[in-house]
Amino acid sequence: MFVYIIGAILAFSILVIIHELGHFTLAKINGVKVEEFSIGMGPKLFGIKGKETEYLIKALPIGGYVKMLGEQESVDDKRALSAKSPLQRLSIIAAGPIMNFIFAIFIFAIIGSKGYSLPKVGELISGRPAEKAGIKVGDELIKIDNQKVNVWDDLTMRVSMGNGDPIDITVLRNGEKKTFNVTPIMDQEEKRYMVGIGPVVVQNPTLTQSVGYGYSQTKFNIAQTFQFFKNAFRGRVKAQDFGGPVTIIKVSGKVAQAGFWPLVNFIGFLSIQLAIFNVLPIPALDGGWILMILVELVTRKKLSDDKVGLINTIGFIFLMTLMLLVTIKDILIPIKF
Repeated sequence: MFVYIIGAILAFSILVIIHELGHFTLAKINGVKVEEFSIGMGPKLFGIKGKETEYLIKALPIGGYVKMLGEQESVDDKRALSAKSPLQRLSIIAAGPIMNFIFAIFIFAIIGSKGYSLPKVGELISGRPAEKAGIKVGDELIKIDNQKVNVWDDLTMRVSMGNGDPIDITVLRNGEKKTFNVTPIMDQEEKRYMVGIGPVVVQNPTLTQSVGYGYSQTKFNIAQTFQFFKNAFRGRVKAQDFGGPVTIIKVSGKVAQAGFWPLVNFIGFLSIQLAIFNVLPIPALDGGWILMILVELVTRKKLSDDKVGLINTIGFIFLMTLMLLVTIKDILIPIKF
């Protein structure tokens, strides 16, 4: 298990490198001096000094950063981040999360190149709810409970999380839309709710099809993440439903044990989570910086260094407190899997 955990940590480090490379690359393109490129946090393990950038590996494998000249305060230097226009700074800050989204599409495209499921009925199990409701082979799924279907997982996720509640499945059949009310039943062997339906599987997809699948899966995971936020806001999420660094490492280790491709799929999922977490409008995160730059673009007034420093300090304290609380939760109330 220890070997799998190390592999999981390395996999997460790749996501951090991809994220920080986004900031680093756009900083270079916009002529900003990068002073440090760090993987990990905490005490320095070792580093390599480049022409103007020091590349660091730090002790704690939880994140990383790119330190740019003029990032925390205004500097009288044309290569300082503070000297660049709002749009240039916005492109540099947004590049990190964007790189993680692009990487997720790339990962899922690789997975899709092995073959993938279309949101189209390929088979029906006789006597099961889907067949009884009137769904037929060849029907194209377009909506589930009035929500657009992008990938086959939209159906499987809705069925598995519905606790047997009836669902409306809208299909396209010979150019005509038809809606069926289907009540999932518990499969006693697999111990999960099912409607008795299987997808059309694309074998040996083209490059364009694989990239399209990668995009669809990324879009699906983004939608699911925001659905989780929506449920959390409504108080429908339990402590066992989410986790922090400890949970990520544990789950990654378990996924790694399941095989190479499950781990690759989980890396794609984590890349999306890292991107979304970073664009949250919380000071000290990319989203906090993006929000301040957008305010500057609208008001045409730049916040003072003192205000930016105070906002980021408060944000950093909040993040560290949140991480501590989530870590304690991971230990006292671990996710069961």
